[in-house]
Amino acid sequence: MSELNDPRVLFAAERTLLAWSRTCAGLMAFGFLIERGGVMVQGAGSRGGTLWIGVAFILLGVVLSWLSALHYRRAIASLRPVEIPAGYWVNLSVLMSAVVGLLGLALAAYLLAG
Repeated sequence: MSELNDPRVLFAAERTLLAWSRTCAGLMAFGFLIERGGVMVQGAGSRGGTLWIGVAFILLGVVLSWLSALHYRRAIASLRPVEIPAGYWVNLSVLMSAVVGLLGLALAAYLLAG
């Protein structure tokens, strides 16, 4: 349990979650780039190994997105009420991470289906 009684602890945890979210989005974008780059180089008929490498990067981003949200929730649970500003919605960044993860799953499904 935190003993600092300072809302900056919450904001630091949230900044860390948002940094992880940017990393996850970058991994997903990199996976998409790998897959689409492979299609451009090899032709639309042959997808080769770039499909699986690209989807692996996307799924890595999805898993990290959800794990970082879980880690953030555990960190928030250790805070005292005085460290959370009144009316502040601490779950907004968790919701955003979940949405990024769901969009990553949709992207992976799109690539695998197409």
